[in-house]
Amino acid sequence: MKSLRQLLAGLKRTPLHPQWLLGPKKLPPNLSNLKGRVLDIGAADRWLEPHIPKTVEYWALDYPATGQDMYGAKPDVFADGAQLPFADQTFTTVFCLEVLEHVPRPVQVMEEIARVLKPGGLAYISVPFMYPLHDAPHDFQRYTSYGLRRNAENARLEVISIQATGHAIRTAGLLACLALAGGASTGSLWRQTILLALAAPLILLINSAAWLLSWLWPNWQHMQYGHALVCRKP
Repeated sequence: MKSLRQLLAGLKRTPLHPQWLLGPKKLPPNLSNLKGRVLDIGAADRWLEPHIPKTVEYWALDYPATGQDMYGAKPDVFADGAQLPFADQTFTTVFCLEVLEHVPRPVQVMEEIARVLKPGGLAYISVPFMYPLHDAPHDFQRYTSYGLRRNAENARLEVISIQATGHAIRTAGLLACLALAGGASTGSLWRQTILLALAAPLILLINSAAWLLSWLWPNWQHMQYGHALVCRKP
């Protein structure tokens, strides 16, 4: 699997890559308007930091078992998102992007986000919905928009918006490409080589067809890659 990842790294921005339909990382809205103190839960390589005004006090937090051991993250704090080491009402904004699926206690993480937010503060949360198992064994759940809203409201956060991410056709294409690449990465080296040679043109065809069809075909809201939630602490 490691050799496959190294091979795909050079193809990341091309339709030969099985995750090409995801596109580049999507920034949360209104980053230029941020003020005060910001917490980034699951910050990984601190990719958000360059997009945040220098006047903002940015705190990066990650979990050792995933951040340090899997991604080589360099946060300001290593901690559990379900037990944040900060006082009540510390932050004006909290980001928790593609993290809740990896935590054993997602309800407590949402409650902790609410606790450390100042009144009127905003939380930006994103999660996958239709995406394969990843970062095993630290992959525990997927969320519908209704489950995400339920957890936010139970944590006494006011939901401002929930948006689906990913066109249904592109989501289907993404899953097909990942299934091909995942299957090709199993078995002996000679078997992987043969299967990857067969998978490459199929992945190119699926990516190209799904991308084009997504511009022509109406979206189906019941099938998307994930969800992006914005909520406010009253």
